[in-house]
Amino acid sequence: MKSVKLTGLPDQHGPFEGPMQILWRYSTRAMIIIMKPDVDPAGQEIQQLLDYLAQFPDIQTRSAGIRGASRVVNEIYLIGPTHHVPIETLERMPGVEKVVRVSSKYRQIGRHGGQLDELGFIYNGVEFSQETFNCFTGPCAVDTPDNVETMFRNMQKVGLVTARMGVYKPRTSPYDFQGHGQSCLPWLFELAGKYGIKVIAMEVLKEIHIEEIYEELEKAGRPTGVMLQIGTRNAQNFELLKAAGSQKEFPVLYKRGMGLSLEDSLNACEYIASEGNRNIVFCLRGVQSRLGDPHRNLVDFAHVPVVKRLTRLPVCIDPTHSVGSKDRAPDGLMDIFHVSAQGIIAGANMILVEFHPRPEMALCDGHQALTMQELEHYVADVELVRKCYLERVNMARQAIFKNWHQGKKEA
Repeated sequence: MKSVKLTGLPDQHGPFEGPMQILWRYSTRAMIIIMKPDVDPAGQEIQQLLDYLAQFPDIQTRSAGIRGASRVVNEIYLIGPTHHVPIETLERMPGVEKVVRVSSKYRQIGRHGGQLDELGFIYNGVEFSQETFNCFTGPCAVDTPDNVETMFRNMQKVGLVTARMGVYKPRTSPYDFQGHGQSCLPWLFELAGKYGIKVIAMEVLKEIHIEEIYEELEKAGRPTGVMLQIGTRNAQNFELLKAAGSQKEFPVLYKRGMGLSLEDSLNACEYIASEGNRNIVFCLRGVQSRLGDPHRNLVDFAHVPVVKRLTRLPVCIDPTHSVGSKDRAPDGLMDIFHVSAQGIIAGANMILVEFHPRPEMALCDGHQALTMQELEHYVADVELVRKCYLERVNMARQAIFKNWHQGKKEA
């Protein structure tokens, strides 16, 4: 797997420590200079800036190209005692768009007042950002080609191009089904291409799984794409986080640890980003607590706007693992529908929900999987709630503008 680098961040400063890692260690004294989009990394503006910074002998400089959803931005990192470096002078220099002092938390994924508004990205033709929404449906674990084809066929009918498919499964009991592994990838990728599935979210448990996915995808001719999923059981498997971060072939879906604080989980995403891969989606999947009974976990989707405020990552929700059942409320809607709506109305950018053609025959979590007959209703309900969210955002923006305009007139 020659083009997938799994051993460190590729840059001129050594195989294991580049600008991201150095920024991590010295972030309380760091500064980021964000260049304008049209600035050539090898051009005169960059050289003039470096010449000016040379008068500060205690400052180290590192550069990186950051790809957002709509543009690539060159950033120069200043590491060292930056308190005496004049921001105003730097901002007036040719080619400089913004200068930002880095806060102590979430150095790679956080909001620092002037970096790219979001760490959005486009993968295999699908956009992921804090402004978009994607619905990933499918079984907890891949079982048979017939069931997978039925799933993909029904997804195609309702216009879905993103799926969840478990191939490597961590299970509580060593005697439970743990996935087909690499052996099912050839026919899974072939079927995905046949039905126009562009991205499959797929959990990986160790570094070799990333290599297996890459190899089989290459052999199949890349008929689809894969988003690597870091599951809740590996939420603080730091070596796996580093492996997912040091390759740039695949985006990463990180699931909050079932017993971790939000801060600990976001810091785990920092591990991924600090290795060089910023194409990350953060997933809320409920937290383990008896306070959530009778649901499987305590639903934590109120944290959707919190994560979006603290970071620039798209936010996913997993209502299936939050609820863990198909119980129906007196109004006729299942709890999974209601919980999905909670996350979407709060601004979720992606949803991960389990479906299976024959839940009673599923090899994993069949009791909580929705059926093909329920797929059309679910997708329509999700679209309705998403539309309502966008109307709420529009109304809020109008109110903010009205208040601002009113204040200007009074002033």
